[in-house]
Amino acid sequence: METTAQPTTVSFDDFVTNSDRPVLVDFWAEWCGPCHMVAPTLEEIAREYSGKAYVIKVNVDTKPHVAAKFQIQSIPTLILFHEGKPVWRQSGVQPKRVLTDLLDTYVQR
Repeated sequence: METTAQPTTVSFDDFVTNSDRPVLVDFWAEWCGPCHMVAPTLEEIAREYSGKAYVIKVNVDTKPHVAAKFQIQSIPTLILFHEGKPVWRQSGVQPKRVLTDLLDTYVQR
């Protein structure tokens, strides 16, 4: 993925708020089977949208404060941020087409 975790020198909030691109966040955990199912799709999307959008992963076990802030109750949960604000949220495994169609509406052409 282009970015698999928020940069260590920047907080999650700062990264998402100041991003010049849409940010698709995958809230996941190592023990979550469906999280591993969606990971290859997100890796493909990260490659295809490199330079246009960020795809980042937030492990809910190691970053519980971030998960709590967004009231993550089931994983995987995906949230798309645009201009620093959440514009889409969905739990469960999502088809690639749903995610690419969504990103296409927010990516600068």
